[in-house]
This record gives sequence, structure tokens and C-alpha cells, in this order.
Amino acid sequence: MAITLTEKAADRVRSFIDKRGKGAGLRLGVKNVGCSGKAYVVEYADSIEPGDQVFESHGVKVIISATNLVFLDGTEIDYEREGLSEGFKFRNPNEKARCGCGESFSI
Repeated sequence: MAITLTEKAADRVRSFIDKRGKGAGLRLGVKNVGCSGKAYVVEYADSIEPGDQVFESHGVKVIISATNLVFLDGTEIDYEREGLSEGFKFRNPNEKARCGCGESFSI
């Protein structure tokens, strides 16, 4: 499988990287938090580290450490704007449940 970005998400990542003036791509991971156990971590990567898995979607690289791939394989990342709220949305086929506030999920 793979990690993919929608065209809208790829455009947003490209825009952020252009504003920063540097960047290898978007780094996606998970951390242990919240009531359901895991939360997504999104940051801009300036380099690709040994052991990273790299997926390219709409010309943008999504970088994931090998340890996080088991939790994220098959995920599609979208970018949505609703009213005053905007951000990345994750469609992860590995999610079994999501907490009520939407901040964490379980596998």
C-alpha cells in the first residue's frame, strides 16, 4: 500500500514549503496520547533519514519512519477548510476507533 495526498493537500504542503523556502516534504507520524491512544504528528521535513519510507503524491513527498508505517499504511491525507477551522484530515483504514473530541484514535 502507500500513503497518499489529495490534490488539495498536496497544494497546501507545496505552498507551506515554498513559504519556508526549504523542505524535502511532509513528515507524518504518530505519538501516544489522548483517550484513544494515538495521535497524528505532522511536520515539515528538511531531510530524509535512513530508514524513512518515502511516498510521492501529486509531486509532494510524504516521509514516514519505518516504525510508524504499520499504523499509517493506506492513509489518505486531505486538507479541509470549514468555516474558521482548517487543517489536515486523515482517512486511515487502520483506525478502529476515534475519541469523541477527534484528537486521538486507536488501531
